[in-house]
Amino acid sequence: MNKKEIAEIKKNFNGDSGLFTLNRVVMAYINSDTEVKCRENKLFASVPEEEAEVVYETLKKALSGSRGKNLTEYAFPNESYEEGGAQNIFYKAMKSKLEDEEAVDAAIDRIRKNYRCESVYCIMMAHCTYSVMSKDKNDDITELDDNVYNFIITALCPMNTNTDGLFYNADTDTIEKKDNTQLIISRAPIDGFLYPVFSDRAPDANHVLYYTKTPKKPSLTMIEDVLDCSFTMTADSEKEKFQQVLGEVAGDELDYTVITRVNEIIKDVVAQNTSETEPTMIDDTRLRSILSDAGVSSERLEGLSAAYNSAVGEDSKGFTATNLVENKTVVSTSEITINIGKDATEKLRTGVIQGRKCLIIDLDDPSIKVNGFDASVETPLTVQ
Repeated sequence: MNKKEIAEIKKNFNGDSGLFTLNRVVMAYINSDTEVKCRENKLFASVPEEEAEVVYETLKKALSGSRGKNLTEYAFPNESYEEGGAQNIFYKAMKSKLEDEEAVDAAIDRIRKNYRCESVYCIMMAHCTYSVMSKDKNDDITELDDNVYNFIITALCPMNTNTDGLFYNADTDTIEKKDNTQLIISRAPIDGFLYPVFSDRAPDANHVLYYTKTPKKPSLTMIEDVLDCSFTMTADSEKEKFQQVLGEVAGDELDYTVITRVNEIIKDVVAQNTSETEPTMIDDTRLRSILSDAGVSSERLEGLSAAYNSAVGEDSKGFTATNLVENKTVVSTSEITINIGKDATEKLRTGVIQGRKCLIIDLDDPSIKVNGFDASVETPLTVQ
């Protein structure tokens, strides 16, 4: 699913959309021994209004965040469609519209036996339908299509007890501490998935959209053990690999100017492709051009292919451009940290003055503040 397709489903994921229907909802409480202690499967129309709002809110959060960070599409391996495989199990549950109790039990069991959570949790799974609208070549909606997109969306929500602090007890006319001993299902799922994905105005049963609340720490048990998929790099991992390649290639040429120039070029690449539905990728060819434009010498660029392949592999599509961009520039030493605004990188320079390595900041406005006080900068610079 590209970002426009995700946005389309998310936009219509509510009770007011005439194109979307939430049909059934399954909820299962999984205890610390990975046992199902409570399980409900009911028509969503029978859910009281206040509860229904919570279900909508919780499930919709499994579509939140950005593609490539919170949301990642994975392809099922071929064997996953065989009996007992993840694709086979979730396909049967979806195809039955969560009405086949045996298929639903198999889906719940697949999750509870393989997923690892730091707390007890609730599995919330719903079957939904979306009436697909046709689009023309300009991506404008034209008319209602005959196709109906059936899918299941699942949210895994931690459960815990909350201490509600102090409250006024009207019966005793006192202020007391209120303790809650009931398990509360969090409205913010930590993991989830949508299956099948919505691609090119139709369902794609060979792919699943995984959601994580924490892009820096996605659940490997969810990706690899529950969904049968092969984990790909997180946004932070991509940035680390990119920094590794840049350091190896540029070497002693990697100074303030090169670093900030590379960042500016990649920001421009992202800005030029904002209308694209697929993420903009930086492969080795594009990276070579970026580094050359940033001032890295041709001699240093000779080692790019080896460093790139070592970091991400020869078959990689490249780095996701948006994951590489730094929105602010931070220059730091062991004793000093300088935060530089996005339009002020050229106002800082590095250099050697009378044998000492220095940071030089150009001031368009000569007034500065030090600890809240207006400070003078009129004294001529001398370096000992």
